[in-house]
Parts: sequence; C-alpha cells; structure tokens
Amino acid sequence: MSPPSEKTQSPASAGAAEYSPDERRILLALAHRSIETALSGERIDLTPPSDHLAQPRGAFTTLHLFGELRGCIGYVLPVGSLYQTVAETAHAAAFDDPRFQPVTEDEAPDLHIEISVLSVPQPIKPEEVEVGKHGLIVTSGLRRGLLLPQVPTEWEWDRETFLAQTCIKAGLASDAWKAGAFLQAFTAEVFGEE
Repeated sequence: MSPPSEKTQSPASAGAAEYSPDERRILLALAHRSIETALSGERIDLTPPSDHLAQPRGAFTTLHLFGELRGCIGYVLPVGSLYQTVAETAHAAAFDDPRFQPVTEDEAPDLHIEISVLSVPQPIKPEEVEVGKHGLIVTSGLRRGLLLPQVPTEWEWDRETFLAQTCIKAGLASDAWKAGAFLQAFTAEVFGEE
C-alpha cells in the first residue's frame, strides 16, 4: 500500500500544528494497518515510534467510503498513547460502530481516514462556543452527546444549531443546552487523506 497523502487542515485544526507531516503520515498508515491486520487475523505492534506519539491523548478516527461516513469512534479523554489510541479507534470505527456493518476486506482499500487529536474538554458557556474551533460535549443525567469541531463547519451550522444538534445526539431535547445541560468544549487537530 502506498503511504497515505495528507489533506490540508480543516478550520477545526487551524493554527500551529502539533504533529508534523511525518507524524501524521505515520498515524494515518497505522490506522489503515490496524484495520487490515484485523481482517487478516494478524497482530499489530503498538510500540510508539517516538516519545511524542507515546504521549497520552484523546482521539477519534473517522472512516469514509466513497465520500460517505463509514464509522467514527474515539476516546474523549486520554486512555493510552496517541499511537495506541489511533490503532484502537481505527479498529473500533471499522468493526464496532453500531450504526454500520463491519468493514469488509473489499471495502478496506477504499477507506479514507481522518484523525482528530483532542485537547482535554473544559466547561464552556453557550455564548463562548465558536463554530470551527470547538467540539462539544453535552451531558444531562446519564445522557451524553459529542460532536467533533469539523461537524458544524461541514454542515454549515451556526452556534445555536451546533448546540441543538449536540443535544439531539445525546438523546435530549434540542434546547437542553438552555435548560441546565452541562456543556464542555475541546479543540482538535484534524488531519486526513485526500
């Protein structure tokens, strides 16, 4: 397989990049390898190739197939090295996203992968939410919904629509953000393939 080419940063990742082009290529290739080795029954070495990629970070891996969402799974909070997290979330997005059937061997070569490396979520007031900068988590009781920062940009939502859609994702009323639901925001460095 040829190394994945990288697409430009989305508005959600505007600003100084923490991860170099080489590190991005390593993580994108790792995500593909994680899926391919699962399909072939092989095991993958999860030893990070650098101290930077060994740092604990939350991350999501999003899969697209011919322009359509094919899976998205992630960890909001750091549970292991970024290297391990990308491998695990790529595998989970391919095989464990309850919205989709597991990825097949025929589909795997055509998957396009996007990785979102997250900052630690912080409480935020509704009026402080910035579309294109923040991802959102809405929590009320046992219900929680999360949308990555690139989602409202892709759908051309304004701030209130973004808040409402995150509430809906949590299974709450669209105006729960006005009625005491707990809001947290995070930023993400987002990169993927052409």
